[in-house]
Amino acid sequence: MSKNTNAQPPEKLTGIKLKDIPDSAVGFKAITSALKHVTKEVGLVKGIGLLKNLNQKDGFDCPGCAWPDPDAKRAFLAEYCENGAKAVAEEATKDKVSPLFFATHSVNELSKLSDYEIGKSGRITQPMYLPEGKDNYEEISWENAFSIIGQELNALQSPDEAIFYTSGRTSNEAAYLYQLFVRHYGTNNLPDCSNMCHESSGSALSETLGIGKGSVTLEDFNHADLVIVMGQNPGTNHPRMLTALGETKNNGGKIITVNPLPEVGLLNYKDPQDPLKWVGSGQDLTDLFLQVKINGDVALLKIILKLMKEKEVASPNSVFNHEFINSKTEGLDALLNDLDTFSIEELLPQTGLTLEEIEKATELIINNDKIIICWAMGLTQHKNAVDNIRELVNILLLKGSIGKKGAGTCPVRGHSNVQGDRTMGIWEKMPDSFIDNLEKEFSFKAPRKHGYDVVNSIEAMHKGKAKVFIGMGGNFVSATPDTEYTADALRNCNLTVHISTKLNRSHLIHGKQALILPCLGRSEKDITANGEQFITVENSMGVVHQSKGHLKPHSPFLLSETAIVAGMATATLVNSNVNWTKLASDYDLIRNKIEATIPGFDNYNEKARIKGGFYLPNNARDNNFSPTATGKANFTLNQPSDLNLNKNEFIMMTIRTHDQYNTTIYGLNDRYRGVLNERRIVFMNEEDMKENNLNQLDLVDLVSHFNNQKRIAKGFLVVKYDIPKQCTATYFPEANVLVPIKSVARKSNTPTSKTVIITVEKR
Repeated sequence: MSKNTNAQPPEKLTGIKLKDIPDSAVGFKAITSALKHVTKEVGLVKGIGLLKNLNQKDGFDCPGCAWPDPDAKRAFLAEYCENGAKAVAEEATKDKVSPLFFATHSVNELSKLSDYEIGKSGRITQPMYLPEGKDNYEEISWENAFSIIGQELNALQSPDEAIFYTSGRTSNEAAYLYQLFVRHYGTNNLPDCSNMCHESSGSALSETLGIGKGSVTLEDFNHADLVIVMGQNPGTNHPRMLTALGETKNNGGKIITVNPLPEVGLLNYKDPQDPLKWVGSGQDLTDLFLQVKINGDVALLKIILKLMKEKEVASPNSVFNHEFINSKTEGLDALLNDLDTFSIEELLPQTGLTLEEIEKATELIINNDKIIICWAMGLTQHKNAVDNIRELVNILLLKGSIGKKGAGTCPVRGHSNVQGDRTMGIWEKMPDSFIDNLEKEFSFKAPRKHGYDVVNSIEAMHKGKAKVFIGMGGNFVSATPDTEYTADALRNCNLTVHISTKLNRSHLIHGKQALILPCLGRSEKDITANGEQFITVENSMGVVHQSKGHLKPHSPFLLSETAIVAGMATATLVNSNVNWTKLASDYDLIRNKIEATIPGFDNYNEKARIKGGFYLPNNARDNNFSPTATGKANFTLNQPSDLNLNKNEFIMMTIRTHDQYNTTIYGLNDRYRGVLNERRIVFMNEEDMKENNLNQLDLVDLVSHFNNQKRIAKGFLVVKYDIPKQCTATYFPEANVLVPIKSVARKSNTPTSKTVIITVEKR
């Protein structure tokens, strides 16, 4: 086994160029950037064919983010964003990773490449096998690959010794079949990428509102009086969200942005779907920017709550929606009493803001009732991440801003079908009602014991308690925290399996044996013995809709994800009463089983054929909070950050570049932050640099400090930036090595990738 393979991107600088930060986002530059990338990857003619089918009602769903498409008319040839176009081009690239490629490139050699270079190798064309003791993957038949998986799984002493990971891009049909296989096998070890991002949102929203999903629709942005965007950079991560925010502004609404970094996309935006707006000054989006310190969000929200309470006490019925509170909520008195235990004076320093700034935000909240609060990883990856989301729910409940047009919660999901995967049962602790339905429909005894989430899975593999890892999509080693620890965990396995479209670093950090199983992409035709199939996905606002590729598969040896799951299940579950092959050959049959076991999918096959899809039930949207423990929406008591920094220590958060989506790196530029041709950088406050004798572009090592343990990320360039004092930002996956495996959010167990305590050591 290749023990010396690199788990981290190599320490290699690529020639940084610093540019002025642009005044606005998107517009003509985004269009030209997207077309340039598409042309390079697939050619202009094929690229135009791809883009005209992307996110259309009779086309295929973008494999990037989960932002919803308009219910009504969609833009011809432009219902996508710059990074969506890049994602599709990456998937449809003309470059191929064939058996000859693996024969001439060893695992050890490939591991010395950067993640960008690895990803640019191309699409994997055939199933590949790495035998124990070898350093080159070899071609293998599908039959033999499935046989190895079945043998290894059946050789385990317990099904709980296997880990079945899922990335967010898996279709509803494949995800449902996958979880059925895993539970039929006998375990609930179904960690997924949600464990690392919006698990905190799900935990908080389920407790307070009775559903782990957001409550708003895309149409609600047209009716909102106030939208608060917290811990999020839509201009890079969800650019089409800027259109929705633009509609809020067009209809007279206001926008508050809360973030440690001023992000260009939230300040000014040029609509790419309107050529008349490509030039000129663009549209200003943010009315009030609160540049909060990293992890100062609970302190900020708590001050707002205290100011709201003061105004309500001084002028009764002027702030709180008592009709809503009395009929729909529980716990108001406890919340108000708890607020008295905190003082504004002790909370304010955590925020990095002035009281005047917070008073302006509070006034906007007090004077409006139709309020939407949006958030992403900036709130969910802290020790008190669940507190973050529960506290913003407190504000919405006081205003009665739930379950009405133009108001509610909006957790902005990252990966395309990450929400759908969870709906389909990809979770290590699905409720008993779900398990009951599976047992009834498929006549088998399903496991009830909760399984491992991502962090627990890594620890189990590291301790030798789990010996087989199967990843349905994703790039596990680059997405997860504590890179070297995670790599050692994977190396402890007897077998690692990755179901993928393209080569990534996780294929190079392997167990004693390793398999790469190449699957179809979203843009490709999925043809089975029963004819051409379509899949369904669920966006971040609960709309389930069809997706159907139109391209010829990149290789004749590719299988769909459903076919791969069926092959693994057939080879493993020799006495199963489920006809896996039949299900995988006709997705209507899978959808019939989904309808029979998951609420909200009545007449699924009929609804799945409706152009634009259908909405799943959402109790919070309907002002029904009966699923909570109290049967009502719950006010909660929450704690601000307990971080205490020593002199010369900083809080570090990991972020994406503009040329990146999750762990897929499209290029080396971060255009909206003025950093070109380099990823190994650390953004720092100018005063902090002076106090630590650091100059622009000094070469430094970053050292994280947790429980008296040190982790080192070597070779980063210091870049002066507008960021609060004692706060820093770095790109992932390069900085993931600094995120301790034991540093997790309370309740959700999400890694704290946004609150890593570091020191910066000059070379």
